[in-house]
Amino acid sequence: MAKRDYYEVLGVAKGASTDEIKKAYRKIALKYHPDKNPGDKEAEEKFKEAAEAYEVLSNADKKRQYDQFGHAGMGGGGFGRGGGMSMDDIFSQFGDIFGGGSPFESFFGGGSTGGRRQRKGTNLRIRLKLSLEEMAEGVEKKVKVKRLVMAEGVTYKTCPACKGTGQIQKVVNTMLGQMVSATTCGHCHGSGQVIDQKPPGVDGSGLQTVEEVIPIKIPAGVADQMQLSMSGKGNEPAGGGRAGDLILLIEAIPHKELYREGANVHFDLSLNFVDAALGAEIEVPTINSRVKVKVAPGTQSGKILRLKGKGLPDLNGYGKGDQLIHVSVWTPKKLSEEEKKALLKLKESPNFKPNPNGSESSFFAKMKGIFE
Repeated sequence: MAKRDYYEVLGVAKGASTDEIKKAYRKIALKYHPDKNPGDKEAEEKFKEAAEAYEVLSNADKKRQYDQFGHAGMGGGGFGRGGGMSMDDIFSQFGDIFGGGSPFESFFGGGSTGGRRQRKGTNLRIRLKLSLEEMAEGVEKKVKVKRLVMAEGVTYKTCPACKGTGQIQKVVNTMLGQMVSATTCGHCHGSGQVIDQKPPGVDGSGLQTVEEVIPIKIPAGVADQMQLSMSGKGNEPAGGGRAGDLILLIEAIPHKELYREGANVHFDLSLNFVDAALGAEIEVPTINSRVKVKVAPGTQSGKILRLKGKGLPDLNGYGKGDQLIHVSVWTPKKLSEEEKKALLKLKESPNFKPNPNGSESSFFAKMKGIFE
């Protein structure tokens, strides 16, 4: 089943501001919140769909990528969060939208979001250089990254400041009575635990740096400066929780002969005027091979030849682009005496004049009649 447009999901225009997107998401999330719709699978799916849309549209980089490439730019080939966001994912990332925890706890006696919020580690960002051939076909690569992971042998104890709740509650007396506010515990940073003992070489948060080789699949059709994300391959958070993401920035390696524009590729063909006049069969490069193209007799400089389907695949699955061959008739700068004589002789031929018949074109003849 095809995914709905993210703007349609949230009911906002494409030019909506960050605040408008946030308000729209909060409205839909509250409507389909699992605490308000217990056991309703359809409401749960709408709740997840809204969270997925908000995750993209609330992030400037992801929004720009989505606006340019649609759903395919969000994670073809195993990248991106897609529809795989769990309830823990949603509440750990967007719990602040509801003011912390579930907005329905006081009415429904708690729910799936009660307790400590799951923490998420920081993202890692790397640049990945790809050739035109790799972007056209898709490729599997292995990248080496250094990431923070929880060290083995670390023991924890309950945070003495928050008693394991991850939050510090404060009671404030107001004219309306006592108001209770909760803030994230600054001692354990919301995890509810602090380190008791740790092995040598491990930092105070219980993390250590490891070097890891990660296999990744790059989908066919990616473009220069596109960002792809690999969920859970970033740094792990101190005290446990969900790892951040690995963000890949695609950088195109310039091709020696071809240049890309969207799904199409271009090639500049320099043709001598003899071949342009007589016609010829010329070999040209394509992304994956070399092919022969026929140049018709009398081909003019500026002519564009098209090789159908010889471009790059569209990320959204709308077929492949073309290869456009731009013909430029080349003029020699140095001539021998014999060549000069031959050309001077050809110059007298009516076929070597811009207007072979020596008469005015019909357009200029008509214009001349108008002004006479």
